[in-house]
Formats: sequence, C-alpha cells, structure tokens
Amino acid sequence: MSFRFLFYKHLIVFLFLPILVSANVNDDAKTDILFLKIQELELEIAELRNRLESQNYLIEKLIAESTDVDENESENLENLTLNADIRFAGIEDPKSKDQIYNAAIEALEDQNFDKSFNLFNYFVESFSDEEKTPLSYFWLGEISLIKNDLENAMAFFMELISSYPNHYRVPLSHKKIGDIYLQSDDMKSAKDKYNFVVREYPNNTASSLALQLLKNME
Repeated sequence: MSFRFLFYKHLIVFLFLPILVSANVNDDAKTDILFLKIQELELEIAELRNRLESQNYLIEKLIAESTDVDENESENLENLTLNADIRFAGIEDPKSKDQIYNAAIEALEDQNFDKSFNLFNYFVESFSDEEKTPLSYFWLGEISLIKNDLENAMAFFMELISSYPNHYRVPLSHKKIGDIYLQSDDMKSAKDKYNFVVREYPNNTASSLALQLLKNME
C-alpha cells in the first residue's frame, strides 16, 4: 500500500467524518460512500493481495479495467443499464461477472445511482458470489436509502443480514436500518437499533457512528 494512498485515505477520512455524524440521514448516506469504499478497499487489498486481479483496488484501476471491455461487451453493458432483464452471452464466465460488478462500482463512484442500482440488481439476480453478492445487497440498500426508498432499503439490508450473518458489512447494515427508522421518525426503534449496534459490535466503525447519532438524539 503506497504512502500516497495512505495519505489520501487519512486525509479524506479526516475531512469527511464530521459530515457523516452531523448531516441529516440522507446526506449522511451520500457522504458515507467514500468513507465506506476506502474501508472496503483496505480490507479487499489485504484479502486479495495474492490474486492477479483485485476487484476493488484503486479508483484508477477500476477506471482502467473498464476500458478493457471490448466493444460488444460495452454495448451490452450499456443496454443492461436500460433494461435489467437483458442477459448477454458468457454470463457464467467469471470475467463477465467481474465486469458487471466493476461497472456497478464505477457507476457508484461516479454517483450515477440509477445505473449502479440496475447493475447491482442484475448481479444479485444473475450470479452467486460469497463476497460480491452481500456487498451488492449492501450497495442496493445504500442507493435506495439515498433515493429515499426506505422500504426497499430495509429489504436489501435485511437480506444481507439474514443471508450472510457473518459478513463484515452486517454491523453497518444494522446501523443503516437504524437510519431508516430515524428517517421514518420512529425514534424509539432507531435508538434501539443504534444501541444494539453499540452493544453487539463495539469495535466496529458502525458502533462509533451509531454512538454519535445516539448522542445527537439526546
């Protein structure tokens, strides 16, 4: 991991963390993306350092990989954004799976939420992957929360929690459910969920975020 990457990681966290804990829930969800992506990249680099291709390495790598998609596949990916039911040849090929997921991440980085949602949704409906599928459910919930679609956001976070109870995004998914309660003006349920996160996951970043929200609610 380069010094430059570490420097920018800590600089970005320092600049954006106050926004996460002081803005309203909808704005908090948007600014969460950068912070969460950095954390996700850090974990994936550690887990996938021995693989030739890392799926979420650096933003620059994601952009570079997107240019490797040949013309026909690029056209199919563009069609996919318009119609989530389109399936293209080679769908069971791991390279095709990676291209869909990487395209979804790239759209997320660009804050093209509609495109990213369609691609993540296509991924969970078409593929099975122990790491990318739960992450796709998380981002589907996050995007739904940003778009104020609270019902679907709840459903996606609950799907991750119930289907992948040991995944590292489970604590944050519980915190996000607290955000949904808060945005729905269900203060009691929000406090109960935040307290659950603090109690069950004391060493997780989600616990720090939940604790700060509890203090703000006092």
